Amino acid sequence: MVAGGGPPTEPAPHATPLAARQSRWIGQQYADITKLREIAAKHDRTGARAQQRASRLNTRIEKLRHQATLLREKGQRVLAEIPDIEQQIKQHERDIEAATSRTGGAPIGSDVTGLHYRVRKLQQKVVDRQQKSRALELRAATKTQKTAELKVKVDRYIEAARLAEQEASAFRQRADRLQMVTEHDVATHITSTASASRTNSTDEPPGTL
Repeated sequence: MVAGGGPPTEPAPHATPLAARQSRWIGQQYADITKLREIAAKHDRTGARAQQRASRLNTRIEKLRHQATLLREKGQRVLAEIPDIEQQIKQHERDIEAATSRTGGAPIGSDVTGLHYRVRKLQQKVVDRQQKSRALELRAATKTQKTAELKVKVDRYIEAARLAEQEASAFRQRADRLQMVTEHDVATHITSTASASRTNSTDEPPGTL
């Protein structure tokens, strides 16, 4: 017959309250690591969105600058036509003076009045071109002012992206440090559990027949 066995074996180390608390603690550490990495990812997304908005605004700024440059160039081309028109006015004025001197004080003829009319039309062209140039310059200045306003927004978005990246980096570093500690705790826990198991199986007396 089989004789009675040895004394009751003690519970395995992993079933003790201390081991259970250690397991829960390690599990909580892993949960904390996950939460820290989630927060870091949210800050990364926030920074990426800010960078994206800044990039789009920079593209819009360059477009406005280009449009302002085109308007100014167009205004300069309009102004460049004025000297030729003024030369025509001076020529007509010389023709009027010559025609008037030939008549010797006689009533003004249609040729002279026609020249006066041409002078007035040319003078109106000068004024119109000056006005058009000013209007183009005003539109260019408006676009330039808009670029300055957008640049302020770009600076804010870039600053927000920088702060978000700093926050994300800080949370990642905290997660990395906690992961190193947790992995060390897990290794220690596994080593102590394995050691206790070997000790327990060595100390347990074998059953007798």
